[in-house]
Amino acid sequence: MPVDQTIARQHIDDLAAYVVASPTPYHAVAEGARRLTVAGFRELDETETWELTPGGYFVIRDGSLVAWRIPDTAGPGTGFRIIGSHTDSPTFKLKPRPDIRTADGWQQVGVEIYGGPLLNSWLDRELGLAGRVVIADGSATRIELIKTGPMMRIPQLAPHLDRSVNDVGVKLDRQQHTTPVWGVGRPDRSILDQLASLAGAGHDQLLGFDITAYDVAEPAVFGVDDEFFASGRLDNLSSVHAGLRALQDAETGPHIPLLVAFDHEEVGSATSSGAAGPILESVLQRIGLALGAAGQDHLRALAGSICLSADTGHAVHPNYPGHHDPQHRPVLNGGPLLKINAVQRYATDANGIAAWRQACGTAGVTSQDFVSNNAVPCGSTIGPITATRLGITTVDVGVPLLSMHSAREMAGVQDSAAITAAMRAFLAG
Repeated sequence: MPVDQTIARQHIDDLAAYVVASPTPYHAVAEGARRLTVAGFRELDETETWELTPGGYFVIRDGSLVAWRIPDTAGPGTGFRIIGSHTDSPTFKLKPRPDIRTADGWQQVGVEIYGGPLLNSWLDRELGLAGRVVIADGSATRIELIKTGPMMRIPQLAPHLDRSVNDVGVKLDRQQHTTPVWGVGRPDRSILDQLASLAGAGHDQLLGFDITAYDVAEPAVFGVDDEFFASGRLDNLSSVHAGLRALQDAETGPHIPLLVAFDHEEVGSATSSGAAGPILESVLQRIGLALGAAGQDHLRALAGSICLSADTGHAVHPNYPGHHDPQHRPVLNGGPLLKINAVQRYATDANGIAAWRQACGTAGVTSQDFVSNNAVPCGSTIGPITATRLGITTVDVGVPLLSMHSAREMAGVQDSAAITAAMRAFLAG
């Protein structure tokens, strides 16, 4: 069943605002925290003892966020309804010594490739820098989030200098051809000076930084009927945004509704704030302890829990239709995907399928099945990692995209509101 067009447009406009405010995982978490605070959630410190009463709470660890509601009926063995997602996207990360000065007078920025970006999509775009910096403040330190406007560009070689480019395609050396330009003729300037000044500090006060590039172009709704949405970082801020909206609107049910947005999924998740790390497990255990859990209560709670692993998937590409399975043809605006894989690249099983279909039925949302073409293996998600770490039923879902991992991805306007409605029903249990 299609989502009301007015509701769908309001939702996509809010997603656009969230993406613009979130050029990095640190910004995505900060914007999520701001929205949760406005909705009455309270931030907790991991170094302090937690005392939980009915209401909403959240915890931030670097680029990851965990948020939840404690219902009036919650007890030591109450299970969880978990939405899992991730805050990071493929990009370029500043190297420790980023200033490059060429013999021809160009000033460039040394970057590492983060994740698996579609490299050619980053060419000839105005790029900004954003992230966190650690500043010396007397004998202490402070962390600041910074964001520049358009500052860099990775210029493509003109076809006059590469006559074969339109026949054999763009071939990029990952070191030589992906270095952005940010100035010319001023060898005295340093990109680090620019970053420090944004934090109100001098270069000598800049102790550390986690800075990445982002495309400064704003999201856009397009199509003859405004049915499409283009933006960077839809993988996977579309899922984080939907999870935030669903958690804020969730009705009280028999479980504890919880959203986790991990960092570092695009590089394997094996970090202290990634899905392979302990953050979710620690928070679940601490919630139980704050509710009086003892003995087998925590294990009982896990046994009664289920996780919705929300990450984007692939719609059938109109120019490459043979890359999908002949019997599974998901399209934009056809509803969120249920993702299934025989070798467990997705964690979905029969129990998870049933839970997802029940949620979609309650929400009046149509779901589409995604299964890979056997000749085109799929990627993976946080789903199998979460299922392995916690031993809970996990089902992989997500909105369909075209141009995944491009600097600018493409989604359907209807699908974002649809998956949010299904998530809301899932959390209510």
